[in-house]
Amino acid sequence: APVIDAIQQAYPDLPLHLVAGGLRPGVTDPMQDSARQALTEHWQAVGRTSGQPILTPDVLPAGFIYNTEPACRALVVARELEPDRVWSLVKAIQSAFYTRAEDVTQCSLLSDLAEQVGYPRSRFSKAFVADSAQLAVAADFSWVGDLGISGFPTLLAERDGMLALLANGYQPAEVVLPLLQRWVEAGRIGVV
Repeated sequence: APVIDAIQQAYPDLPLHLVAGGLRPGVTDPMQDSARQALTEHWQAVGRTSGQPILTPDVLPAGFIYNTEPACRALVVARELEPDRVWSLVKAIQSAFYTRAEDVTQCSLLSDLAEQVGYPRSRFSKAFVADSAQLAVAADFSWVGDLGISGFPTLLAERDGMLALLANGYQPAEVVLPLLQRWVEAGRIGVV
């Protein structure tokens, strides 16, 4: 989150288009203790590297099913309804899950979060359960998969239909911003 915030501060006119990667979509089995242990190490590393607060998976309720599809679908629905608010919703979802251990697989909670950042609750909830939302999130997953992206987050820049990889996996703003600056400046060279 701090990296995207820094990008938006440095380049407020640069459009941001968030795409759901689908880290763990469609999972139907409760999280096992071995998975919690593996995630604990990963989440602690994420917290140390990014400086963001993050709980450990052992605070998640027993029987928790770690399926990221609903949160990803919320992103896609938000993007379709009001693209300018998507980043606020993503941050709210991340905070709810990683700092408060709230179950972001539930439509009611995702609708609460959407409403908190300014989406009309009924409109968001209706769009969230629509077949078109499931198709749209599947399209995001497919696009990411077709590009061969398997590390998250991944930051791409797009110009004239061409993609440039700026970061695969977390990179601090001090690394990403100079790369983005070079990409932006290269685009200005071709502008007359």
